[in-house]
Amino acid sequence: MDVYEAVTSRRAVRGFTDEPVPREVLERVLSAASRSPSGANLQPWHTYVLSGAPLAELKRRTAERVAAGAPGDEREYEMYPPELKSPYRERRDSAAEQRYAALGIPRQDKQARDRAVAANWDCFGAPVALFCYIDREMGTAQWADTGMYLQTIMLLLRAEGLHSCTQMAWSVYRRTVAEVVSPPAELTLICGMSIGFADTTTRYARSGRAPLAETLTFLEG
Repeated sequence: MDVYEAVTSRRAVRGFTDEPVPREVLERVLSAASRSPSGANLQPWHTYVLSGAPLAELKRRTAERVAAGAPGDEREYEMYPPELKSPYRERRDSAAEQRYAALGIPRQDKQARDRAVAANWDCFGAPVALFCYIDREMGTAQWADTGMYLQTIMLLLRAEGLHSCTQMAWSVYRRTVAEVVSPPAELTLICGMSIGFADTTTRYARSGRAPLAETLTFLEG
């Protein structure tokens, strides 16, 4: 698989089979991803990979919180600006509507939408979950570096025939994640990432992209 195919075939998969992912494949991907660029070579990311019993325990604990209606943990960062302006608001709304439509969930069915959201904390059935942390003293540039690292992981997973889904949703239950992975106190959880082989029976909508004219400007002499 070449780079272009990896980029165009990558998507947020929200349905995985339980087929195990070999440890050596994950090590190969994460070893190569460590070559991701970062300013001054800080490599600000800290990564934990869970499978088997530890992942099952995390899913169990989180499911108990969800079932009990427990509120999420206090926010360490905002997922989106509180007043999301145009055109970003419309893009987010469109992506959500397409996803729920593909699942056959009508707008007014709040319970079904809540169940779809709760699937995040089962990792959509994935057998592997990655959790990416960053030191709280790092700034926005280092968060950008970590984004490049995560994207590199996702593209390398595609080269291995695997799929993924990055999930800021895990930050909602960051304390439960910390109970299982025991990160140092100075780290903050950026996101989780579900990893595995896609369940091809799961319905999905492939999100479109804005026309280049909306996001790209050429200045030529």
